Amino acid sequence: MNSWVNSAEILGSDLPLELSGTGNRRALLMDALREAVRSGRLAPGTRLPPYRSLAADLGLARNTVADAYAELVAEGWLAARQGSGTRVAERAAPVTPVHRPRTPERVARPVHDLVQGQPDPSVFPRTAWLASARRALAAAPDDAFGPGDPHGRPELRRALAGYLARVRGVRAAPDRIVLCSGAAHGLRLLAELVGGPWAAEEYGLPFHRELLASHGVGTRPLGVDADGARVDGLTRHDRAVLLTPAHQFPTGGPLHPARRAAVVDWARATGGLVVEDDYDGEFRYDRQPVGAVQGLDPEHVVLLGSVSKSLSPALRIGWMVLPQRLVASVVAAKGEREPFSSATEQLTLADFIESGAYDRQVRRMRQRHRRRRDQLVAALHARAPQVRVTGIAAGLHAVLELPPGTERSAVRAAAWQGLAVEGLGDYLHPGAERSTVAGASVVPHRDGLVVGYATPAESAYPEALDALCRSLPPVSPPVPARPPATP
Repeated sequence: MNSWVNSAEILGSDLPLELSGTGNRRALLMDALREAVRSGRLAPGTRLPPYRSLAADLGLARNTVADAYAELVAEGWLAARQGSGTRVAERAAPVTPVHRPRTPERVARPVHDLVQGQPDPSVFPRTAWLASARRALAAAPDDAFGPGDPHGRPELRRALAGYLARVRGVRAAPDRIVLCSGAAHGLRLLAELVGGPWAAEEYGLPFHRELLASHGVGTRPLGVDADGARVDGLTRHDRAVLLTPAHQFPTGGPLHPARRAAVVDWARATGGLVVEDDYDGEFRYDRQPVGAVQGLDPEHVVLLGSVSKSLSPALRIGWMVLPQRLVASVVAAKGEREPFSSATEQLTLADFIESGAYDRQVRRMRQRHRRRRDQLVAALHARAPQVRVTGIAAGLHAVLELPPGTERSAVRAAAWQGLAVEGLGDYLHPGAERSTVAGASVVPHRDGLVVGYATPAESAYPEALDALCRSLPPVSPPVPARPPATP
């Protein structure tokens, strides 16, 4: 009997699957598993048969089933953890099917990831983190295992106060630090307390603007040039301004010293608040460290930070260094208990910092990212010398400047090459092209790609760079000179 006839229902280790159509067996199996999840027949958390068992029951090669499982894990349909097998990924409700025209497989499922924002998860310092966890748990006071304090564990606040003063020039006592689950959580709390409107750099994370908007806080764009945000565009009507002064996100470059002083003067004169997102201030390569703006005036600047870039976004630990007048209100807004960040992970991070392991990890990652950055620049110099690379003195990404009108086609070409990468226009404030700064038009939208070089595994990075270079627009051929006119 042929197991791959149309609409044949197979029972594989008590797993009912509808295998429809003919063709590639792995693709048919993946389609059947997706449909089972969509319809709710495979509920979230359901454990799937081992791939060897399912392969035997269906008469398939083991590698076929193993590859299908692996690809569905990568797509988010399934989840796999060592020791607990493969399960249907947790979802709030069955996924509603969305009918889209079929596209080539390599377009629909990127093979390489150069999207900014996440370090390679394989380099998380598991051994050192485990050692800190053991020490932290052994020394933890009894109250660490009770209801969490929304202010955050005092051990971590003390460790952060010392570290931020030493590395980022931050002026803060531990009681001014409130722990949170990340920069986004901090923004939510500030939006609730401060209200709007806010000013924000014309290039920035859409997620942050959307988050503020969801709390009723509108944003208007400030122009960005080679010296960072055009803070001369701030007005008395702005309640706060959101900046990335250590390394403007995503265009690159620090905020000019004169503009740092100017934004603090604006805050003092108007009572406004400077919200400083210190998202990658620790990763600099070709310049001296740039201290935090918060050090200029702790009473008018909030510094937001987290370990999402230096360690892992999975830890969900961030911090807010606050003016004294905001501390009680922020703690109250969090609630009576800490609902977000684990006390044991806070204690572990405190030990990780105090033991010097955090400094060692940052140095290690700085060297690794610099090497990745240099590989990117060298590949572009050799294969795409027409492309200018900017924003590379610090951070985890670079901006590739493209000829006008070529950004969207380059992103589509990258998708065809199996490469996930974002266009610079994806980060532009929707009101930027229509706004003005100090009577002058904002710098017009530039075409470019935002290329993150931190995420891929070491072995996959050269292939990702190769796909990137193949995606870039070619050099325009020179226009031949006209021959001189015949008399």
